[in-house]
Amino acid sequence: MVDVLDRPNAAVPSRGLAPGPRLIALSFLMLFVELALIRWAGSNVVYLSYFSNFVLLGSFLGIGVGFLRANARFNAFPWAPVALAALIAFVFLFPVEIDRAGEQLIYFGGATTGLPTWVTLPIVFLAVATVLGMIGQGVARAFAAFEPLEAYRLDVAGSILGIAGFSILSFLRAPPVAWGVVAAAVFLAVGVDGRRVLLPLASRLALVVLVVLLGIESLAAGDSWSPYYKVTTTEQGTGDDASVLVDVNGIPHQEVQTTARRNAREPIYFLPYERAQDNPLRNVLVVGAGNGGDVAIALANGAQHVDAVEIDPRLAEIGQELNPERPYDDPRVTLHIDDGRAFLERTDTLYDLILFALPDSLTLVSGQSSLRLESYLFTTGAMEQARERLAPGGVFSMYNYYRQDWLVDRLAGTLAQAYDQSPCVDRVEGSAGLALLSVSSEPEALNCAERWTPLTSPAPAPVNDDYPFLYLRSPGLPSFYALTMALILLASLAVIRVAAGPLSQMRPYADLFFMGVAFLLLETKSVVQFALLFGTTWFVNALVFAGVLVSVYIAIEVAKRVRLPHPTRLYAALVVALAVAFAVPTSALLTLPSIPRFIVAVVLAFAPIFLANLVFTQRFADVGSSTTAFGANLLGAMVGGLLEYAALLVGYRPLLILTAAAYGLAFLLGRSHLVRASARVG
Repeated sequence: MVDVLDRPNAAVPSRGLAPGPRLIALSFLMLFVELALIRWAGSNVVYLSYFSNFVLLGSFLGIGVGFLRANARFNAFPWAPVALAALIAFVFLFPVEIDRAGEQLIYFGGATTGLPTWVTLPIVFLAVATVLGMIGQGVARAFAAFEPLEAYRLDVAGSILGIAGFSILSFLRAPPVAWGVVAAAVFLAVGVDGRRVLLPLASRLALVVLVVLLGIESLAAGDSWSPYYKVTTTEQGTGDDASVLVDVNGIPHQEVQTTARRNAREPIYFLPYERAQDNPLRNVLVVGAGNGGDVAIALANGAQHVDAVEIDPRLAEIGQELNPERPYDDPRVTLHIDDGRAFLERTDTLYDLILFALPDSLTLVSGQSSLRLESYLFTTGAMEQARERLAPGGVFSMYNYYRQDWLVDRLAGTLAQAYDQSPCVDRVEGSAGLALLSVSSEPEALNCAERWTPLTSPAPAPVNDDYPFLYLRSPGLPSFYALTMALILLASLAVIRVAAGPLSQMRPYADLFFMGVAFLLLETKSVVQFALLFGTTWFVNALVFAGVLVSVYIAIEVAKRVRLPHPTRLYAALVVALAVAFAVPTSALLTLPSIPRFIVAVVLAFAPIFLANLVFTQRFADVGSSTTAFGANLLGAMVGGLLEYAALLVGYRPLLILTAAAYGLAFLLGRSHLVRASARVG
């Protein structure tokens, strides 16, 4: 007997999802796999920490090409599980991690294990594009069965569910095998289309391989998952020399050890208490509390109460489970799982000592911006906020392995600007730039051995809330970024031409292409805006993405039920909304109480998104080929992702100018649509 499942076009009893739920499920799958790849690939390939939206760009390229191939004779969707399993296997077999022997941090490079950059990155980029292109073609074929706006509505509904599903798994701190099981289940659910069974035997076996590989990783000894990282713990030494190494995403990050051992090896961590002479230490704030080592030091030095702030719940749990001194069990300690800057903005407590204890996250807020979790901790605004939270005679201290003299000079200059005096500086020679900076509004409160004088000339300027790129010495686009972006563009043009045919097919939808460019920039601005106002946590980030898609969905519903004004008026309203958002600096909202801040932030961020999607939906309802038009829009979003790097040159606020320019080009290139719309309205 021949298994009909091995013959994709075999006649079988009618089954499978109805067209509407099928499109929703396919859209769910597409976004879920994209989010999972962004998270999972970044945890196994440290090169991706340099290229913030590398996987996102590959996803947009693939999905765009998939939509352009909606009517191609060969349907690649049934083979998507094979491509996905191959990508997982490649990264599983050739992970790229920091060589711990090199003792380097990711933002300054260092020795790595695995294949070189020029091999790994192209393979990952093209593999991601291939996987999402195959899934995208499946979505596009289901998309084409509906009227454009209805298809768009169902696609957005599925995307909202995709974000919700992945966010729930993040909240549960589910390991990758859970992501694989969800993806495999949806593949099987959509693998039956009416009387056709789409997934061949090879694809069903690939789903098994995918789940097994992710299961092996998920069950690896010492590995666990937080909403931000793959966390690996490794025990070393015995007796008094015992400690636990903590790596995140393959990068050395922390070490769990006793206070006595740390004092013997790294006495600089005890210097803040010597610099804060005669300090009562009634209230101490430790930002970047991690596994509790710095909290234990504060308690050992007589702190009466410690607020310990750590953004990653898993790192705090490791401290609760493995730190031999159990600092988080001490009644004098209150643990806060929160973003450090957001905590400073919300708390009313005045502190005798505020300590930034190695708060370098080594990871990004999302796959869509160059913002790190700690970026807003080191701006002039953050330092001024910390100064406001100091009690009379209070001291602010920060230490880290700064690696470069210019970075110490930048941070010392930031403190000098915030406190109107040079901070104290303690350096440890031959220790990869380990240094302590201490400052107080009252100079007599410090027992200062050496005041800061710049070692670099000119010393780099402080960073601010609009330009929070601490680790970039001067505004500019690093050469390896520029080269990578150029190669991505060239590769994308080649892939589109070979896989989807001539670019001329998108010419009628050039305006939709530029709408995609603008929308991605607008979305990025929303992500970084809410990160500053409410914290760089994964939860805030998930809410922003969900809010963006909900705004899109509402715009679609309005467009279906309300007779919209002439598109020229919608464009004018959009320009006004962008101008208002540009005129109000995000940092100005920090002075507002939480609820008014949230309301104003939502209006400023989502009003342009809502209006932009009214423009888009009105135009999209008029397209001749919904899949080609949507493909052009998605490829425009990929270009918008590249333009996001312009923030490294000018900061995030000017991205709104680029957004307005892109919408201006969309307006000019969509003149024929405007004429038709004018006739209908008239």
